[in-house]
Amino acid sequence: MLRALIWDVDGTVAETERDGHRIAFNQAFEALGLPWRWDVAHYGDLLNVTGGRERLLHDMASRADAPAGAPEREALARELHRIKNVAYADLVLQGGITPRPGVRRVVDECRATGVALAVATTTSRSNVEALFGSIWGPDWERIFTTVVCAEDAPVKKPHPQAYLLALQRLGVAANEALALEDSPGGLAAARAAGLACGVTKSVYFTDARFDGAAWVREDLDAPPPMTLARLQDTLAGSIAASSASSQVTT
Repeated sequence: MLRALIWDVDGTVAETERDGHRIAFNQAFEALGLPWRWDVAHYGDLLNVTGGRERLLHDMASRADAPAGAPEREALARELHRIKNVAYADLVLQGGITPRPGVRRVVDECRATGVALAVATTTSRSNVEALFGSIWGPDWERIFTTVVCAEDAPVKKPHPQAYLLALQRLGVAANEALALEDSPGGLAAARAAGLACGVTKSVYFTDARFDGAAWVREDLDAPPPMTLARLQDTLAGSIAASSASSQVTT
């Protein structure tokens, strides 16, 4: 039985990367008088590096005008990331970022049937608070009762730390929960935690490979719409496949 649905945030709940975080990073560069700008394509390449501060450090490594020393780069990355998070929250409050198709509906179905809702993300708590507060209002934590963010799980995806901690806090086994992701790295993290994982491809991962996903689709409303009953079937099918595989192995 499906007891919990664990959501990734950026790209899964909303298309935040291209239309939110990227813009906020550019605003942070401008605020500190830096000539750097991340266009849509370059930011897509940077998404191969998990974590905003880590992306900044990766990008600086190829810039001749970045600070030369590692401590100076680290300090600049921290300050840029802080400014960026404030800018991102402002963008969200302006209403420029909306949930992806089907997200509200699936959340409502889970709430109506008692399936727990959780978050396992490598983004910061402030980013989750801004986005979820905008979508579900100030009481969003009553809906998502377990929230694991970068502050809780500092080892980034594709490491399974965020998902393992979410399962621990939920008090459920991996075969009682299902993950929703948008990227290959997120999928790998969920699978490494023993979770079956469905994928709704975000704009930056439309052509990516998702080996090991329970299913891959454009969004939760794409025909046929993903319902709670189908999510239950996904989990049951994953458990059956795992059992059959273990029998063959032994």
